[in-house]
Amino acid sequence: MQSNMSNGNNIRCQFIDQAGHLLEGSEEICLPQDAGPKELQQIIHSFLNEERLPYTFFISNKELHVELGTYLQQNKVSMEKILQIIYQPQALFRICPITRCSAVIAGHEEAVLCVAFSPDGQQLATGSGDTTVRLWDLQTQTPMYRCTGHKNWILCIAWSPDGEHLVSGSKAGELQAWDPRTGNPSGKPFIGHRKWITGICWEPMHIKFPCRRFVSSSKDGDARVWDIYLRRCVLCLSGHTLAVTCVKWGGNGRIYTGSQDCTIKVWETQHGGLIHVLKGHGHWVNSLALSTEYILRTGAFDPLSKPLSSSAKMKIAMDKYEQMTDRLSERLVSGSDDFSMLLWELSDCEDPECKHRYCHSPKARMTGHQQLVNHVCFSPDGQWVASASFDKSVKLWNGLTGEYVAVFRGHVGPVYQICWSADGRYLLSASKDSTLKLWDMQTHKLKRDLPGHLDEVYAVDWSPNGEKAASGGKDRALRLWMG
Repeated sequence: MQSNMSNGNNIRCQFIDQAGHLLEGSEEICLPQDAGPKELQQIIHSFLNEERLPYTFFISNKELHVELGTYLQQNKVSMEKILQIIYQPQALFRICPITRCSAVIAGHEEAVLCVAFSPDGQQLATGSGDTTVRLWDLQTQTPMYRCTGHKNWILCIAWSPDGEHLVSGSKAGELQAWDPRTGNPSGKPFIGHRKWITGICWEPMHIKFPCRRFVSSSKDGDARVWDIYLRRCVLCLSGHTLAVTCVKWGGNGRIYTGSQDCTIKVWETQHGGLIHVLKGHGHWVNSLALSTEYILRTGAFDPLSKPLSSSAKMKIAMDKYEQMTDRLSERLVSGSDDFSMLLWELSDCEDPECKHRYCHSPKARMTGHQQLVNHVCFSPDGQWVASASFDKSVKLWNGLTGEYVAVFRGHVGPVYQICWSADGRYLLSASKDSTLKLWDMQTHKLKRDLPGHLDEVYAVDWSPNGEKAASGGKDRALRLWMG
């Protein structure tokens, strides 16, 4: 495809990967004006010597759907300049878009506050204001186990990456582990926090298998690391001056806590020492998201693979994490009450004179929301960031540069939570206006309006295998959605 021709019938192009690196051998390629995504994909396959992985192409953050010549005319781009085309790999599988509610399941006696699928997508758990955790049978779409023992609202739940444990946290500040096979508690509650639990996150499978440690954050200003087998707190991460609102356990082994004191703290997990304080927000930090979150959540599970033996699971989880971070470094995004988000690079600082492991300044400040940012979430491949706000909108950002890409408007109330399909092609949002909305990442438009709830929708999750989505809210009902 390379040519020395540069007349008016050809366009000079370069191929750039999502990390900004020039594809070797593509310093200047002359392509015909009628070359479209299909022809570009053939060129990329020939350069990379592989034919299996599909690619999408972007020019100036806009996905290319037309021929190159048409794009230049529509956007009034000069042919005198070399056109930089960004190529991005896509998932090998495709998820069917959610189109209908397949079941409305009653059972909870108060609002459903949290919803979470297991890493393999075969089990579903919910937590409610009625102080119970429930496990649901996805085959028959009926209640399976009612887990009792908490004394107050269930505010958060989290599955271990190997799917062997489920932990719930309540407004009373206690944590309880459950056996998902029986619905019975796995021992006594974990006691230590003095106020309600705001977040739970497990240690990644590729770091420790079988999974046994998880971290919880609380309004009491602390984060605590617990051992599921020792039944006790093994590390107390103290240092925030106000409530800790969110917590993440990174694939690099470090814990990140966001707080109402406007800071994000980075902790090592051997002794619980503070590594660094990330500053930049002018108000409370409400939400944190890691670019590797889908990989860490699903552990060794893969929609295309067969069941694995226990000995192979840790290696598969490590391979998945290394494959992703070899291509793109791990990143963190934070959403705040100051209406903005900050994008942080978590790789080691390359400045030899820098005394800290991380650079002090965020990679990008992402502004545009008119009210507080309630929830942020990376796409499964780490290429995009979505943000939900009380300004009734969802916004899409470049997950590498922090550049604004698109805004999704349609909700008539604050957007509480968002989640991605496993292939990154769709985004699902839940709102105070009692609806879910499905957004198409190819067209940046509303794909489907999903009414049905009778009141505010607080929680939504899409199964990692892509088969179902689940939502719950103030109307006390769990709703399952399918394509």
